[in-house]
Amino acid sequence: MELVNEAITQAASAWWVLPLLFLFCLIDAFFPIVPSESFLVSLAVVGIHSGTPNLILVGVLGAAGALLGDQITFAIGRKIGSRRFSWMRGRRAQRVLHYAEKKLETSGALLIFTARYIPVGRVAVNLTAGATGYSHKRFTLFDTIGVLTWATYSVSIGALAGNWMHDNKLLGIAISIVIAVVLGFIIDRIVSWALDRYHRRAELAKEHREQVERETVPPTTDEG
Repeated sequence: MELVNEAITQAASAWWVLPLLFLFCLIDAFFPIVPSESFLVSLAVVGIHSGTPNLILVGVLGAAGALLGDQITFAIGRKIGSRRFSWMRGRRAQRVLHYAEKKLETSGALLIFTARYIPVGRVAVNLTAGATGYSHKRFTLFDTIGVLTWATYSVSIGALAGNWMHDNKLLGIAISIVIAVVLGFIIDRIVSWALDRYHRRAELAKEHREQVERETVPPTTDEG
């Protein structure tokens, strides 16, 4: 186990790790298969005791990469819209995009902030914000707050797990990733529940409007 811990520590202190972290967080903003959260928490597990990599630097570079990636995603949405690619036309993606479009009008700050914690959700929100002409200044402000808290949250999970398992870094990394995944899943379920509730209310409101319109339209009469 000492050899494993030493190997992990040496790998985490390599010169290319932090630039790679920045790149992962950047790409993850528009290609969410890249596991940026896992990378962040893993480096924090190692850095909490060894001091390398520095946790503040990990958080800052992670947030900077995520912010730049979100800006790119916003620009893509502004340039080509939010429904150009095939994956955007799926049922779930369409629901998320429609929800994001409506909620950006009324709760833009909250939506941009919370979407940062959901891989597909943040892509949808950022694309939609760009496509619908949402204020770039407001987007940047809210997104900056979001990525800073997201990076702090991810590093904190890794640091906590690293303190628990300081003698077994590999297990600490595994635990921190599981915690991050579980919390992300919980947030995703909450958002899915909100989406379902929103669509049910929208359908009921539509049915109510149609019923009112039918009742208010005067009947036509045939004349001789």
